[in-house]
Amino acid sequence: MKFMGYKRPDGRVGIRNHVLVMATCACSSDTARLISERVPGTVTFHNQHGCGQPPLDLDLTLRIVSGAAANGNIYGVVLVALGCESAQCSLVEKRIREKTNKPICSVSIQEEGGTVKAVEKGVEYAGKLVEEAKKCERVPCDVSELILGTECGGSDPTSGLSANLVMGQVSDLLVEAGGTSVLSETTEIIGAEHILAARARTPEIGRGFYEAVEKIEKHFKGVGTSLRDGNPSPGNIASGITTIEEKSLGCIHKSGTHTFEAVYQDAEQVTSKGMVYMDTPAYDVASVMSMAAGGAQVVIFSTGMGTPTGNPIVPVIKITGNGRTAQRMKDNIDFDTSGTIRGEQTVEELGKDLFDLMLKVAKGQTVKAEELGMNEVALSRLCNFC
Repeated sequence: MKFMGYKRPDGRVGIRNHVLVMATCACSSDTARLISERVPGTVTFHNQHGCGQPPLDLDLTLRIVSGAAANGNIYGVVLVALGCESAQCSLVEKRIREKTNKPICSVSIQEEGGTVKAVEKGVEYAGKLVEEAKKCERVPCDVSELILGTECGGSDPTSGLSANLVMGQVSDLLVEAGGTSVLSETTEIIGAEHILAARARTPEIGRGFYEAVEKIEKHFKGVGTSLRDGNPSPGNIASGITTIEEKSLGCIHKSGTHTFEAVYQDAEQVTSKGMVYMDTPAYDVASVMSMAAGGAQVVIFSTGMGTPTGNPIVPVIKITGNGRTAQRMKDNIDFDTSGTIRGEQTVEELGKDLFDLMLKVAKGQTVKAEELGMNEVALSRLCNFC
């Protein structure tokens, strides 16, 4: 099974052909935005981190931003630095170079003598990379090259009863075709970790699920709170979800039925084929970014109550099992699975249709979040700022 994608020199495959204008820290994020706004064909995101972080937290930020730059959907990168931050431009570039050999340019606000001059230099660099990127052509790529990120947000009971089941069918179809599907959101496997561990290829992989849950439980206790104080969210509760365990039992349907081949750290590079797990937060915009940093080129995102969120690195296919949401938020929803609840369509039928939509998106069809310019991003954190 083939789709038309972009073959990168490092061996990765992309389904988009962006130039990324990426700030190394919060202080250069608006300068990066100004550059990107002036150069069509570029994407950017606000990096709230990059300074004032202890080493382990900074390392996580570097893992995410370097992974975002290395994603197959990115042709090349313009790094925008302030000059005095912890995430020094040379350090960020080094971390990117460890993952990919794609073109990288850099500009420092302090070295250039201020924002105006830095924007001028950045626009020049970004423009050249965009012109180079335009020379790239889509070529036949095997579907086994796809890494799918699975996500949910703004969930209601229809997410676990319909949308996530259909997404799980897509996960199964992709795995059977030799590709990779990523389940994430550690908070939302609590109470169901034993079910996932039983599907692990080895006992060691199975222990990874328990360790991820234990780690996050200890983290919240360490700062004197409970993750259950914030999850389920007020909207989840209002919609009819009562406990985190109940939410988890719906969430894990996104993984389908196949064996888990690996458990990855947050934003770690995904190298295994098959069904895998990534230890990310349940906060959807952070989880999507972590999977993109891990190499996912596309995300399918279920939402019972509806959400407009997208991502600058990867197209986010928004699906819902709530028929009312599909109509009320048709500007944001790409695919409606509510036919399974009404008994009009089967999970298998809609799973095949959603898989076909994913392939169309891989070939270049845009999703609603892209058309609206929705590029919300959050980066995972380990602790407070210094």
